[in-house]
Amino acid sequence: MRIDIITVLPEMLRGPLDCSIIERAKRKGLVEIEVHNLRDYTENKHRKVDDYPFGGEAGMVMAIQPVDACISHLKSQRDYDEVIFTSPDGETLSQPMANQLSLLQNIIILCGHYKGVDYRIREHLITKEISIGDYVLTGGELPAAVIADAIIRLIPGAIGDEQSALSDSFQDNLLAPPVYTRPAEYKGWRVPDILLSGHEAKIAEWRYEMAVKRTLERRPDILREPDRGENSKG
Repeated sequence: MRIDIITVLPEMLRGPLDCSIIERAKRKGLVEIEVHNLRDYTENKHRKVDDYPFGGEAGMVMAIQPVDACISHLKSQRDYDEVIFTSPDGETLSQPMANQLSLLQNIIILCGHYKGVDYRIREHLITKEISIGDYVLTGGELPAAVIADAIIRLIPGAIGDEQSALSDSFQDNLLAPPVYTRPAEYKGWRVPDILLSGHEAKIAEWRYEMAVKRTLERRPDILREPDRGENSKG
């Protein structure tokens, strides 16, 4: 998989994309991540990529020219399955959506900034808009890193134990069951006996029951929701 990220603040992405599972996936050749500085594509002699909005509203707006130039340059080199824009009014990132995106070959992520982007970018250049929650951040760099992490960890080989990803929260619309490790007793706090029994079928049944119980208690809404991510072209 290849992920191209377009941003005005490439330095914000260096840490999140250069460690842990993402770094291992890059070393294994499972994913290629390229971060592009939008200022390298502007025709403005001062390297500006924003301008005042028509109509006099407060704030600055990302201009269409550098964004179009960057996306056009990338598309001249390869085909892309999705061109994603990080936006607080996009479709909320979910595990089913991450599952679908992890199956793609090439994606572009455009990080929003300032007051927003010239809306023609969203109308003509973007195929999918994603939000990571109902709040506003300074820019789309952190959401881009979250999206990349959610996708990459699902690529076969990225995680040492691939079954681990399949048992994460929100797979099958359930929260994950409780997990424990050694020691079996600490300060009088004991691990549930069933997990020490060695009876795989009963342990699996307990885990499922606990997943349902925790989901009903904490997130009953996801038990009623269909898989998100279907028909999600922007």
